[in-house]
Amino acid sequence: MRRKSSRSSADQNAEIDMTPMLDIVFIMLIFFIVTSSSVKESGLDVNRPQAQTAEKKEHAHIIVAISPAGEIWIDKHVVDIRAVRANVARLHAENPLGAVVITADRETKTHVLVSVMDQVRLAGISNASIATEEAETP
Repeated sequence: MRRKSSRSSADQNAEIDMTPMLDIVFIMLIFFIVTSSSVKESGLDVNRPQAQTAEKKEHAHIIVAISPAGEIWIDKHVVDIRAVRANVARLHAENPLGAVVITADRETKTHVLVSVMDQVRLAGISNASIATEEAETP
C-alpha cells in the first residue's frame, strides 16, 4: 500500500512569480528617467552681476560659465574658446528645446563674454541669455 505524503505535489512546486514585481520596477525606472532633470551644469560657481530687470528662466539646459580669469566651463570641463561652438551644438542637438544661459562672473572681461556669445550664435542658437542676480530694490 502506498502512503500519501503530507504535502501534495502542488505545494512542493510552489514558487513566487517575480514577473509583476520586475514590471513595476522597470516602469518606475522609466518614470524616474523621463521625469528627471537633464540640466547640464557648468561646474563653476560665479558671482553674477545684479540687474533690476532679471527674469527667472525655467528651462536652461545648456549652461556656459566664465570665470573671472576668463576660463570657459561647459559640462564641468574647462573648454577652449574654439571648442565652445562644437560643445554647445552637441548639447543643443541632445536637447533641442533647452535654452543656453551664459553665466559670467562680474569680474569677467567683456571681450571673453562677447566671444562666447558669438560662438553660441555660430552654433545656431540666437536667443542665449546672460545670467544675473535679482537686484534688491531700495
